[in-house]
Amino acid sequence: MKYMQATDAKNRFGELLEDAISEPVVIQKNGRDVAVLVSKAQFDKHYSARPNKELVQRYHEESIERFGALYEALAK
Repeated sequence: MKYMQATDAKNRFGELLEDAISEPVVIQKNGRDVAVLVSKAQFDKHYSARPNKELVQRYHEESIERFGALYEALAK
């Protein structure tokens, strides 16, 4: 992971974009981490599974709501 000061990120934005293609870049301001820039490919990879997880969670909740009594009866 690469680190870059906010002022440098502003002044060398093109370089920042190129660096983010190969690895995440942490942007620091006043000595603290404030943001992370990642490539579009890495972003897509990370978030592509998220909608499926949310969909499964929604179906699970709907199933409990609809068949909760049956589940409880079967558990006895």
